[in-house]
Amino acid sequence: MTPIIQIDDKLISADIIEKYFACELESCAGACCILGDSGAPLEKEECKLLAQEYPFFSPYMKKEGRKAVEEQGFSLIDADGDSVTPLIDGKECAYSYFDAQAICCCAIERAFLEGKTSFRKPISCWLYPIRLKPLGELIGLNYDQSHTCSCAREKGFKEKTPVYRFLKESIIRRFGAAFYEQLEAVARSYIQYG
Repeated sequence: MTPIIQIDDKLISADIIEKYFACELESCAGACCILGDSGAPLEKEECKLLAQEYPFFSPYMKKEGRKAVEEQGFSLIDADGDSVTPLIDGKECAYSYFDAQAICCCAIERAFLEGKTSFRKPISCWLYPIRLKPLGELIGLNYDQSHTCSCAREKGFKEKTPVYRFLKESIIRRFGAAFYEQLEAVARSYIQYG
């Protein structure tokens, strides 16, 4: 069983410290935006942001994505009772598009990178492969080792990039710089003495 590390109200799988990861989009072609049982998990404020910022990123979406939003709404509740993004025909995220290299990309992030919105993308996407799980007063941070990301694990291993370090920016965005510093300190001692 994977050890769990607690920092404040967060329970962190040791895999996030021990395992390696670095996205390899050229190999996976953005499979995480296509595969899965439902859309990307959304936090409450993100459901509002999707509706509010939609005019800024919708021009980058596929017409099928815009149609999915018209039919399903900016967000919906999945079979597990979670708020998620709508999908196109049960496949890719409605907020996606394919670039010239046939890589599935995020229309929201493209608008953000072009300075058209302050909303970068849902934090669940930005934090992937970390998945957040509410546990009463606590929150679990788990490492989702999807078979579609085997190329990212290989690249991370070659580059010696731990999961938490690859996701530094998104971890800070969600939990703050102080938490990331604590996580980094725990990782150093865990690796040294673990």
